[in-house]
Amino acid sequence: MILMEQRTLGRTGRDVSVVGQGTWQLGGDWGEVEESDAFDVLDAAVDSGVTFFDTADVYGDGRSEQLIGRYLKNRPDADIFVATKMGRRADQLPENYVLDNFRTWNDRSRANLGVDTLDLVQLHCPPTAVYSSDAVYDALDTLVEEQRIAAYAVSVETCAEALTAIARPGVASVQIILNPFRLKPLDEVLPAAVAAGVGIIARVPLASGLLSGKYTKDTVFGPDDHRNYNRHGEAFDQGETFSGIDYTTGIEAAAEFAELAPEGATPAQTALRWIIQQPGVTSVIPGARSVEQARANAAAAALPPLPQSTLDAVRELYDRSIRAEVHGRW
Repeated sequence: MILMEQRTLGRTGRDVSVVGQGTWQLGGDWGEVEESDAFDVLDAAVDSGVTFFDTADVYGDGRSEQLIGRYLKNRPDADIFVATKMGRRADQLPENYVLDNFRTWNDRSRANLGVDTLDLVQLHCPPTAVYSSDAVYDALDTLVEEQRIAAYAVSVETCAEALTAIARPGVASVQIILNPFRLKPLDEVLPAAVAAGVGIIARVPLASGLLSGKYTKDTVFGPDDHRNYNRHGEAFDQGETFSGIDYTTGIEAAAEFAELAPEGATPAQTALRWIIQQPGVTSVIPGARSVEQARANAAAAALPPLPQSTLDAVRELYDRSIRAEVHGRW
């Protein structure tokens, strides 16, 4: 196995790789994935130094969790920290975020993953009011006391939600969309997390593939791919698909971003390297549908830091092409 830089994931006290493995795509929400192919991807990630998997109980209605559980049973040599999520199995109403539901959702995830205690459970982008509820955090503390979970965290859509959660003493980490097309978390969220000792997990790091530079205006996505059916938030939050950017705008900006890639690095690796070196980021969790993608993602951790000139160019591109469209919305 290749060694990769490890960083402490906030208040969990556990170290995880700076490049993790997002597993949304293993559930089938990006197109069908065979189990053997999923295991090959996870093998490639682990052998490349990844020690952190991120999943959720609704990815493929639990299929992603189940695949990870079966995979880790077959790889006892892999010391993997698994973060899952809960909350999206019920109507998105604050009154559904109660202890009885938490226990039910936890029991299902524990069975899917084949563990007694979940490493980390994140509230899965719940209604905004949930982040301010004392009762919700009391219930999460109870889950820790019952040893159903070792720690809890939140996944958020907005910077305001992140800041509310960071102020809570039991929140171990915050998962938030962060990439060269989504810079707003840099202003307040990351500094607040550093000050509080809260970890930051960066999701949607490639803006659903836009930053890979592989797509064109004529690219067609399958009917079961969220990049086809959720471009305007028809199924879930718009920010989860192309970071909420209009597809045509994103394609044009991605072509400019690709020109910033240093010699020997792909645009996707450049985007991941940009995220890794943002102060406060613990881990970035790109997805992968192939062995080659998993290895390339992990290799971004070994790239040298991007120079200030590149960081300035990313900011200029964002301010000129992206900011007006997404900054106010999130």
